[in-house]
Amino acid sequence: MIDIKKAEEEFKRYTSSYDMNESHIERKVHHTFRVEKICEELAILLNMSEEQINLAKLIGLLHDIARFEQYTRYKTYDDFKSIDHANLGVEILEKDNYIRKYIEIDKYDNIILKAIENHNKYCISKDVSEEERIFCELIRDADKLDIMYEATCEFWKENIKDMENQVISPKVLEQFNLEEVVNKKYTHYDIDRIVIVLAFIYDFNIKESYKIIKNNDYINKIISRFDFKSEETQKQMKIIQEKANKYIENKIINK
Repeated sequence: MIDIKKAEEEFKRYTSSYDMNESHIERKVHHTFRVEKICEELAILLNMSEEQINLAKLIGLLHDIARFEQYTRYKTYDDFKSIDHANLGVEILEKDNYIRKYIEIDKYDNIILKAIENHNKYCISKDVSEEERIFCELIRDADKLDIMYEATCEFWKENIKDMENQVISPKVLEQFNLEEVVNKKYTHYDIDRIVIVLAFIYDFNIKESYKIIKNNDYINKIISRFDFKSEETQKQMKIIQEKANKYIENKIINK
């Protein structure tokens, strides 16, 4: 039996030790609970059992548990500039068997830890079991869906003007056009971050995730936030927008 309410109370207790007056910390709390809700939504759409739904919700609750320590230590959420937050999350939950504060039984530990470990990686590790993979895919989708939501209204508020005057890095554009997830090592400008988020569409696993993207109009909302000054960038973004929306439509029809 997974007691989600008890787990949520422990999460609130854990995060209360961090500075909630820091907007970046507070934002991650909101992100966590939204991802938990999306995990529940996807699990229901996948016709999972009540126990599996609660397991999915628990993974959503815990997937970013290391973000608070990461930001407190390094003042950034950039894993490349600090620490891999998924790996740190696993360490936090394993230390002194802290995971037992969230779930009394240990039968789901491997699933939970593997899902957290893999939620931010470029791809899911090949060493996961079939059952573990299902939950890895679910949390990756849920996390990306909320990041896309945040990209419609939260991200980049302080540097939108700068981004509007930039051009997309060639390798970033190439990866998008090849229908690949954009590797952060190829980014050079803030504008590349937009393409990174838009390229998430190439790494969703669940058909219903594409329906959520379409129903919320995430692609168009993200791009419409910007008034790009370069004609080249305008053309590139229009192509990206059309390609992304067409790709989503095809996935909904065919996946």
